[in-house]
Amino acid sequence: SSTECSCGRNHFTCAVSAFGECTCIPAQWQCDGDNDCGDHSDEDGCMLPTCSPLDFHCDNGKCIRRSWVCDGDNDCEDDSDEQDCPPRECEEDEFSCQNGYCIRSLWHCDGDNDCGDNSDEQCDMRKCSEKEFRCSDGSCIAEHWFCDGDTDCKDGSDEENCPSDVPAATCSLEEFQCAYGRCILDIYHCDGDDDCGDWSDESDCSSHQPCRSGEFMCNSGLCINAGWRCDGDFDCDDQSDERNCTTSMCTADQFRCKSGRCVRLSWRCDGEDDCSDNSDEENCENTGTPQCAPDQFLCGNGRCIGQRKLCNGANDCGDGSDESPHQNCRPRTGEENCNVNNGGCAQKCQMVRGMVQCTCHTGYRLLEDGRSCQDVNECAEEGYCSQGCTNSEGGFQCWCEQGYELRPDKRSCKALGPEPVLLFANRIDIRQVLPHRSEYTLLLNNLENAIALDFHHSKELVFWSDVTLDRIMRANLNGSNVEEVVSTGLESPGGLAIDWIHDKLYWTDSGTSRIEVANLDGTHRKVLLWQNLEKPRAIALHPMEGTIYWTDWGNTPRIEYSNMDGSNRRIIADTHLFWPNGLTIDYAGHRMYWVDAKHHVIERADLDGRNRKAVISQGLPHPFAITVFEDSLYWTDWHTKSINSANKFTGKNQEIIRNKLHFPMDIHTLHPQRQPAGRNRCGANNGGCTHLCLPSSKDYTCACPTGFRKTSSHACAQSLDKFLLFARRMDIRRISFDTDDLSDDVIPLADVRSAVALDWDSKDDYVYWTDVSTDSISRAKWDGSSQEVVVDTSLESPAGLAIDWVTNKLYWTDAGTDRIEVSNTDGTMRTVLIWENLDRPRDIVVDPVGGFMYWTDWGASPKIERAGMDASNRLVIISSNLTWPNGLAIDYESQRLYWADAGMKTIEYASLDGSNRKVLIGSNLPHPFGLTLYGERIYWTDWQAKSIQSADRRTGQARETLQDNLENLMDIHVFHRHRPPGTELDPSHTELRACSGSWDVAQLSCKELTCLFLIFARRTDIRMVSLDIPYFADVVVSVNVTMKNTIAIGVDAHEGKVYWSDSTLRKISRAALDGSQFEDIITTGLLTTDGLAVDAIGRKIYWTDTGTNRIEVGNLDGSMRKVLVWQNLDSPRAIALYHEMGLLLWADQGEHNIHRADKDTGANVILVRANLPGLMDIQAVDRARPLGFNKCGVRNGGCSHLCLPHPTGFSCACPTGIQLKRDEQTCDSSPETYLLFSSRASIRRISLDTSDHTDVHIPVPELNNVISLDYDSVDGKIYYTDVFLDVIRRSDLNGSNMETVIGQGLKTTDGLAVDWVARNLYWTDTGRNTIEVARLDGSSRKVLINNSLDEPRAIAVFPKKGYLFWTDWGHIAKIERANLDGSERKILINTDLGWPNGLTLDYDTRRIYWVDAHLDRIESCDLNGKLRQVLVSQVSHPFALTQQDRWIYWTDWQTKSIQRVDKYSGRNKETVLANVEGLMDIIVEDLDSGKCQARLASFLILKLLIHIPWAHSLSACDISVKYILTVFCYRECIKYPCYSLSGEGLHVSYIIGGLLSILFILLLIAALIIYRHNKSKFTDPGLGNLTYSNPSYRTSTQEVKIEAIPKPTMYNQLCYKKETGPDHSYTKEKIKIVEGICLLSSDESEWDDLKQIRSSRGGILRDHVCMKTDTVSIQASSGSLDDTETEQLLQEEQSECSSVNTAAATPERRGSLPDTGWKHQRKPSTESEV
Repeated sequence: SSTECSCGRNHFTCAVSAFGECTCIPAQWQCDGDNDCGDHSDEDGCMLPTCSPLDFHCDNGKCIRRSWVCDGDNDCEDDSDEQDCPPRECEEDEFSCQNGYCIRSLWHCDGDNDCGDNSDEQCDMRKCSEKEFRCSDGSCIAEHWFCDGDTDCKDGSDEENCPSDVPAATCSLEEFQCAYGRCILDIYHCDGDDDCGDWSDESDCSSHQPCRSGEFMCNSGLCINAGWRCDGDFDCDDQSDERNCTTSMCTADQFRCKSGRCVRLSWRCDGEDDCSDNSDEENCENTGTPQCAPDQFLCGNGRCIGQRKLCNGANDCGDGSDESPHQNCRPRTGEENCNVNNGGCAQKCQMVRGMVQCTCHTGYRLLEDGRSCQDVNECAEEGYCSQGCTNSEGGFQCWCEQGYELRPDKRSCKALGPEPVLLFANRIDIRQVLPHRSEYTLLLNNLENAIALDFHHSKELVFWSDVTLDRIMRANLNGSNVEEVVSTGLESPGGLAIDWIHDKLYWTDSGTSRIEVANLDGTHRKVLLWQNLEKPRAIALHPMEGTIYWTDWGNTPRIEYSNMDGSNRRIIADTHLFWPNGLTIDYAGHRMYWVDAKHHVIERADLDGRNRKAVISQGLPHPFAITVFEDSLYWTDWHTKSINSANKFTGKNQEIIRNKLHFPMDIHTLHPQRQPAGRNRCGANNGGCTHLCLPSSKDYTCACPTGFRKTSSHACAQSLDKFLLFARRMDIRRISFDTDDLSDDVIPLADVRSAVALDWDSKDDYVYWTDVSTDSISRAKWDGSSQEVVVDTSLESPAGLAIDWVTNKLYWTDAGTDRIEVSNTDGTMRTVLIWENLDRPRDIVVDPVGGFMYWTDWGASPKIERAGMDASNRLVIISSNLTWPNGLAIDYESQRLYWADAGMKTIEYASLDGSNRKVLIGSNLPHPFGLTLYGERIYWTDWQAKSIQSADRRTGQARETLQDNLENLMDIHVFHRHRPPGTELDPSHTELRACSGSWDVAQLSCKELTCLFLIFARRTDIRMVSLDIPYFADVVVSVNVTMKNTIAIGVDAHEGKVYWSDSTLRKISRAALDGSQFEDIITTGLLTTDGLAVDAIGRKIYWTDTGTNRIEVGNLDGSMRKVLVWQNLDSPRAIALYHEMGLLLWADQGEHNIHRADKDTGANVILVRANLPGLMDIQAVDRARPLGFNKCGVRNGGCSHLCLPHPTGFSCACPTGIQLKRDEQTCDSSPETYLLFSSRASIRRISLDTSDHTDVHIPVPELNNVISLDYDSVDGKIYYTDVFLDVIRRSDLNGSNMETVIGQGLKTTDGLAVDWVARNLYWTDTGRNTIEVARLDGSSRKVLINNSLDEPRAIAVFPKKGYLFWTDWGHIAKIERANLDGSERKILINTDLGWPNGLTLDYDTRRIYWVDAHLDRIESCDLNGKLRQVLVSQVSHPFALTQQDRWIYWTDWQTKSIQRVDKYSGRNKETVLANVEGLMDIIVEDLDSGKCQARLASFLILKLLIHIPWAHSLSACDISVKYILTVFCYRECIKYPCYSLSGEGLHVSYIIGGLLSILFILLLIAALIIYRHNKSKFTDPGLGNLTYSNPSYRTSTQEVKIEAIPKPTMYNQLCYKKETGPDHSYTKEKIKIVEGICLLSSDESEWDDLKQIRSSRGGILRDHVCMKTDTVSIQASSGSLDDTETEQLLQEEQSECSSVNTAAATPERRGSLPDTGWKHQRKPSTESEV
């Protein structure tokens, strides 16, 4: 505390106490030789004249005998009695210290301060070897530790100046990488063990086994005591035990700190800050009367005064209690003095204030009478001597145990022998460090998870346990000869101890809750202690005393000991313990020390548990292991990753030996005195024992390995006669009945993964088991030898096993194939016995004597059946009140059948014929599984109770638990040698012969067998069942493809192909019956295809989809797909008929069965195959049966697309969305009006011509994240952006001819718009904040706008007006407009905007529509931003929109749908398509008759113009208009005979119209002649709706790098209108153009080609970029200009696309054209030539 005390005058201020209290005493009490303050602060530094002339006065005021001065002993305790002494002559074998002491020469430079002044350790640093690295402090470490990432030098110098390019460790494919980079084998991932050391290999493991009852599982997987949850202390490595806590709950003997942490109640107000927030030391003044020091007197008023103040005639207490008669004070006469009878004092007398005051010599203390003196027992003071202490009158003498020598201070002991070494496990290695020098070396490396550790000094061996490998290993102390000692039956061996006298290995296992012992090589292993053990951890041995000590940190933590043979077990500490981790024995000090990781304390006690005391209770976050040597304790700490030391008596002088370790675990001091010599109780001949000789406190005991009985006092049996055999999935164990301990022992077997069923044959000592992971049946001798696989083919889930010991047959059930099979015990002569009416058969037992076999079946109708052992006389004997009949057992004596039912939670029995059924045990059976009988007991395993139990087989009483805490218990049997004999020639037994019929099914083909079979789907495979063998054996169709969830199947008997649907992969596939010719036929537009039927005659495939609620049809290759029914569907399922056999077959998904019945009456129901998990569709196939007549066989019935039969004939049909023409036979190639929309990985079409609004996938390849799209109706191309690939691509409407238009320089292209007139492509790039333009083929690319853009999104063009519109939803959201060349930019809307997402234009009403995803509404305004109005005010999250006719369509992210609303009123809201993930852009394409009529009229006018001779005076750009309309008319008005302008049948209206048109044309021509140098605008009334894209998809770092792509020189020309100036010079002038079209050649052949234009391509028009405005169109080419010149030319608007006025242009004038950088290679042309 920082509190300062201030006492008044004439008072002395004592030191502040631990409680912050101030104590004041009279000034005269200072330096009076009396401890008045209680802490000696009033006597410190005093020179008291109280020593007699015969005594020596020490500097600290103490009086000692004069004879003790300069005797080499520090008697004053401040060494003042040994100062200024004449130097003593040291012997030849001694070292002379600077302080005059003499020590052994061997102690010089041994790292230990033996002199006391450290003068014996002033040594030169030792040289490091060539294989070592010298740290800056002089210590040496292994060379390969330099720059390995671990700080191995204490000063960290080994990790300084390391190269930065050290490659990071990478793990192989078979390894798992821990969080800190270490690699472990992948099989250790999620195995429940902390193999990484930080639990990173056990995080996120759903398969991790739960902790035991009463435990809490940390998120990392560690199990701790449930009581530690929310106690304010971080016990889990990841601190998950203190999360989501309200208030911590402390126990009755704990104090709750303010922080919530719980500490011992006894630590409250003890002067130490145990809570770390000092809350345990607050408000302590009222906690009781303070205790006085031992040499003080407690006054009646609670005050403490020195003992010398008693009976001195002064009222020192203030209440007179120090002078009261009760203190036996003699009445003073006033005549007393030291000269008379020594003042009545027994030893020393002095006069104080005229009164006699008695004192005592050193080594004595004054008694209460104030006169007498008594000898002080220095040996009673803790730590006064290191080891032995002998008290004498007035003095004492320290002595040391054998192997130690007294140091010069005459109080501490030093061990004889080599320098001590600390040996510690570091998980991945074992290291050793010199505690006094911190020198650091490696002993063993490349370990998996070394935890416990010990050594055998005389044999130079080190032992350790590995909890990852579940092994105990050993090696030589030099690191060589590593070998396994114990390799089976270990789960978590956390403690290890070596008996160095009797050469035994002891270990604890908290997983099996046992303490075991074995020889040093692992032989003769025995379970020593197993009862009342929960989680034994640390273990320590005292072989000299024959005792063993261990800690247990289970639900009742305790420290126990017993004799080393397991006898005389006692608890020596069970209070105030929570997590007793480390344990060690101080053999010289006869004490034990342990650490408690929960209480953060190091404690000690006598070896019998008495005199328990806390040594260190501060600075211990998580101590794990501890060792002791001489006067020091050494311990490891998990949290600080360090090794620490402190004085073992006081806990002071704490020091960090090593820190920054990987993960320090167990620790030991490697020194011969840590394994002192002792009497070997077993002597030289192992005590005469045949196996184990275990010492006890006085003698020894002969012991046998686990399970083996003793045949005499010294001998054990050589084999086991009877034992309980049980499976535990990963191993098979036995519990011997020859002994009383009932400890289980693992049979050493290899590759046991999931053992379920067991049986045994005592004739050959074989144990048989099934493994449902490897799908095999194996056997081995009972001791684990001669292991072999018996059966490993055509098994799926062998769950039951039985041995016929009479005829040596092996019977088994297979719940996967639903069969019962038999073979010889070696697996030969295998055959199927029963294959019908089996539904998950489980256990099986045989009665060779009676000739019957019995089995349980716990399928849909649980039952117990029996049959002859040749499968004859099959009979159901129990069929009621069964749920999960698991284990079976036969009592041959009483002729009863016992079984366990896990569903009914009972064990029952009945007679062998099923009669006299009774419940044996009906309570406390959570989940019984295996069952067996032996003697008068019945034994069973229980999954939920995790135990093996037994009871009386007749009454069910006297229940006992043989073993508990056993996970994954399976089958159980008792091995014995008294099975009833049978008759070898019993005719009821099965005679096996080689039968290949059932095993050749896999080779099924039409050549070998009749082509009659069933075929059915089972989710992950497709199987066939032949119908021409007497039992139903299914064979997998070997398609080399992964199936996830195969539901529906169909077979094309004509081509021998099977078709199936996979609802997980969402596709329909087909393959040949032998697995070849696999292909996917439908991969889009499927959700859950539950039904599928193949029309082998009509060559069609039909399917139902419950996800989309449709029934569709298509050709067998997936083409011509059409939706047949889409309304009022209720998930129809598949059904199959087989006419020849008269069978109706169906799949029952609930019961997992295949049934057969009469197709007319439904009678004769037979179970074909049962117990088929994941059973789905089924078909019957007879490939020999004629297919029948195909009604559509001749020319597809005359249909252009689909021909579908019906009862009276057939009908033609069109693919989805296309209407049948009036001839009812032909179809258009695409709908007239349809929506196009993108959904990230697909582009789809919805026809608006039909009412079903079914979406059809457009099969465009390589779609990743499609955002924006647009459609060019001239070329029939879809343009789209993919922000995953950062490209703009285009393809045909059928998905073909996909090509990349822009493949570089894009980041996030969110908006796209096609100028269908000028043949240009515009797009926004949110990543680069630009708007760009290029030709439709991607050439002539140019940045149009790149300033004042924040987040440009949607973009739309209005070619007629020459406008470009876009939205920007950056920091200030806005909608802007500019000319198509980027000029005249204007903000239309910048208020009341959130996220303006989609944008579209209504060309008829000339309005802008947009959606706002933040304000959730749809709005519109005119082209100038005026007349703004809200159309729809409540939409969820609109993304893109378009308009057609009277409707506004939009995509919505939140509702995952496409919706529409009336664009005039905002009402009549409808959902067009629902449940579509990732909806993005949407556009509409409309080719209705109204627009085509307008284009047709324009086309007629142009056609007439072509036939007027003088119309040829029109310029080339005028003529190009005809080209545009011709293409539009042909492409978009396919219904109308655009080219049929003459012929028969013309209506009168056409003639009148034609005459009027001629009159109009004459007027038009006159105007054209007058203004032939000018161009009039022509508008295209077609619609082209453009849409918007999404706010933020991803960010690309790709920069724009565009390479100029040269074009043919024919296109690299610029057309000018030239006029002659006064000086006959030529000037450029901005002119108007007709739709920005320019014909760049006057070649006559081109003119002829134009007249005969085809509709398939846009020809020359596609190769130009025209950025059209009302006054200018710009044609840019990148073929001859660099980027700078092109941009300058574009910005100045100096390049106009116009026709060449040939009347004004002559060849001579051509040479004076301005130099623009283009080459002019056209022929000279004249108007007459044109």
